[in-house]
Amino acid sequence: MRIKKTLWLFAAVILLGTMPVSAQEDATYFTAEELPDLLKWLPAPPDSTSEAFVHDIMRYMWGKTQRLDPERASIAIRDAIWNMDSTLAVYNIPFGMTISKEETPEIYKFITTSVRTCDLIGRKAKVFYQRKRPFMVMNEHMLSSWEEEGLRNNGSYPSGHTIRGWSMALLLMEINPAAKDTILARGMMYGDSRVIVGAHWQSDVDAGRLAGSAAVVCLHTSPAFLEQLAKAQAEFRRLKERE
Repeated sequence: MRIKKTLWLFAAVILLGTMPVSAQEDATYFTAEELPDLLKWLPAPPDSTSEAFVHDIMRYMWGKTQRLDPERASIAIRDAIWNMDSTLAVYNIPFGMTISKEETPEIYKFITTSVRTCDLIGRKAKVFYQRKRPFMVMNEHMLSSWEEEGLRNNGSYPSGHTIRGWSMALLLMEINPAAKDTILARGMMYGDSRVIVGAHWQSDVDAGRLAGSAAVVCLHTSPAFLEQLAKAQAEFRRLKERE
């Protein structure tokens, strides 16, 4: 009897086109292997004797000066939180609408599934290069010191936060192109925050923006992505008409 009940429930799930919540939360449009391979086209991080690394050092020092501004320091610390909903909240004002599972379900599904996919693009390069982070090389504490323990064995190149923040900005711009400038400005600020807290070199952030852009372009080859994009855009237009 229990077996029959289980089979019936399984069939119902298939017929309804649903899946367990945990599976929904882990869904992506592509696997890491299906995304562009950064090791095949993205330049390696700068050598410590190069002019590019001198620029990294100068930008690290610039970041420390930004910490003297309480407002900018607060934003950088806020941007350090590695949580999808927290990152989405960063864009509520630039986007012009609060994005949530309850209030904007189609936009929320589109962004979270897309960004989870984009997150995958940097993992292979991080492991391959295992670049040391600025706070380790400079032997100084990060502004967001609570991150240090978890980041010591996590490669610095490219910046995962930047991949997430920049890809999210590009995706949100497709839903609300009228707000493209404010969205992109916040996306740039999000990456700069990683330099300010001492989590990344500038070249890590630059590489993160390139990687995020490549991932977003790749997403446009997925029919499922394009279908959900259309739903998100329609939901946005519908909600705007009610204002």
